[in-house]
Amino acid sequence: MTSHIRVVWRLLQGQRSRYAAAFLAMVVASCFLYLVHLLPQLTLDGVLHTDPSKSSAFTKWLINGTGGRTWWAQNLWFPALMIALFTFVAGLFTYLRGRWAALASEQITRDLRDRVYDKLQHLPNQYIDKADTGDLLQRCTSDIDVVKMFLSNQLVEIGRAITLLLVPLPLMYALHPGMTLVSALLLPFVFVFSLLFFLKIKRLYQQVEEAEAAMTTTIQENLAGIRVVRSFARQDFEIEKFVGTNGTHRQLHEKLYTALAAFWSTSDFICFTQQGLVLGFGLYWMATGSIQIGTFYFFLAAVGMFIWPFRMLGRILSEVGKATVALDRLQHILEQPTEQLLHQVNQETDEPKPFPEVWKGTLEFRDVTFRYDEDKEPVLRHLSFKMRAGETLALVGASGSGKSTILQLLMRFYEPTSGAIYIDGVDIATIPHQQLRALMSVVMQEPFLYSKTLHNNIGIAKQQPTLEEVVHVAMEACVHTSIMDFDDQYETVVGERGVTLSGGQRQRIALSRALLVEAPFLLLDDALSAVDTETEVSILRALRNREHTPSTLLVAHRLSSIMHADTILVLEHGAVLQRGTHQQLVEQEGAYKRIWQLQQALDEFIPTQTTKGQRHESTTSR
Repeated sequence: MTSHIRVVWRLLQGQRSRYAAAFLAMVVASCFLYLVHLLPQLTLDGVLHTDPSKSSAFTKWLINGTGGRTWWAQNLWFPALMIALFTFVAGLFTYLRGRWAALASEQITRDLRDRVYDKLQHLPNQYIDKADTGDLLQRCTSDIDVVKMFLSNQLVEIGRAITLLLVPLPLMYALHPGMTLVSALLLPFVFVFSLLFFLKIKRLYQQVEEAEAAMTTTIQENLAGIRVVRSFARQDFEIEKFVGTNGTHRQLHEKLYTALAAFWSTSDFICFTQQGLVLGFGLYWMATGSIQIGTFYFFLAAVGMFIWPFRMLGRILSEVGKATVALDRLQHILEQPTEQLLHQVNQETDEPKPFPEVWKGTLEFRDVTFRYDEDKEPVLRHLSFKMRAGETLALVGASGSGKSTILQLLMRFYEPTSGAIYIDGVDIATIPHQQLRALMSVVMQEPFLYSKTLHNNIGIAKQQPTLEEVVHVAMEACVHTSIMDFDDQYETVVGERGVTLSGGQRQRIALSRALLVEAPFLLLDDALSAVDTETEVSILRALRNREHTPSTLLVAHRLSSIMHADTILVLEHGAVLQRGTHQQLVEQEGAYKRIWQLQQALDEFIPTQTTKGQRHESTTSR
């Protein structure tokens, strides 16, 4: 609990003055609300009663201090006017309390969203890989909304309940100590019961939040893969899976509402019992002449004002339990370590080495070993190679041989388990992530397109690119003609993740986006796998003829894509099996030559079968 208080206190930073003003306004409003009920008590007991001498000393003191009994009797409009005025003042300060609390909570919520979103942008890939997207969405939306409700309503309501209880106690004690004791007799039971309920309900709220996150994840995964689901006719399976998570969510909610129902019914019984005690003892003491009707009225009104907000502490505390769960889930993200930056130090000066003013694009992997988890086999094993500026280095190998991992290590999505990677002689572990990635244009294995126009999807890599620049790179990627065939051309809006485009079009749009930035490195991770051979040849020719020649790392399964590379590395189980040019490797016995021969035979087989099919169709038509 102490840690949660510290977290809330840090959240209030910058808005504490507004919350202080809101609490002060709440105290003022509470005071005037009780004065509204005190005025009838003064009038009934100190002015209209047949024997005002029996009224309390406090009542006599107030009446005598504000003009005396005779003046009050002659000016009964005065308490009526004061009741209206005090009600207006109480309403005004209640409004100010709500406004200031709302302004503060909205600002804190916005800052919290910004912090969480910023944190997500800098979390290491290891965390993102293991996290559920639906759960992260739940934390960024629902959990933040729960915290917002706590800050805007519940935090202030806690103060309101306490204030409404503490403000009238001195007045009540001054009017009748015995009735004051009776009025507060069951309050400790209400508080203890509420506290125990809060401790019990917190775990249940956490289970409900986790169940809702699981249900959100199920929906998110289904929508993201809806085409796969329909392709394999797995709608029934997906429905059953959702029914399971939805059923769990419903059962936990039922359990939660059952607990809440038990709390409300029990707390209602205690509160009505408290009011019954005040009514019973008040009537008895009125009958014996210990109190007057005005005092009895004030006690009934005061108990009615503070007992229900105090009882609401149970609900508030249960909501606080929900808020603490939400805070824990958000803190879990905010406390995660971000991508780390090491500093390369010059041993002679003990100062960080300066970066080159102009990056040339040389690359060296020096004895790099990498594993995704400590208890798993290495994906790369003592990998070493060099690439000169402006060269093209191709990576070939079976799936799982480590090709894409090399690119991800170069972009520092992951850190090597051992060894180092150098760009222009600088260890990339010393280069800030954003600065390092600005040196690279990348086409990922699975290109991602936003639900925006084609112009925006291509131009997202550069600040405000011109249409001429976008068209130029689209022509280099051999996608300009396809774009011009669309009704809206470059203003065509593609669906989410580019689902309205073919696989080859998505890859070429992603390639256009990469070519828009003239970075020292161009990384192509199987970027032409969905492109036909003729288009592939045109793209590769355009890349070779560009004025700006970056150092290119090319991952491919189709060897025709890498024939013109300066160096080809054949990988197997994370190690270099062969290296050389295309001509050198096809003359060597090994994996590369076997793959080349298989692909050549396949290329010859397909046109032959196509020709036979065309002849058969021609004969049939005759």
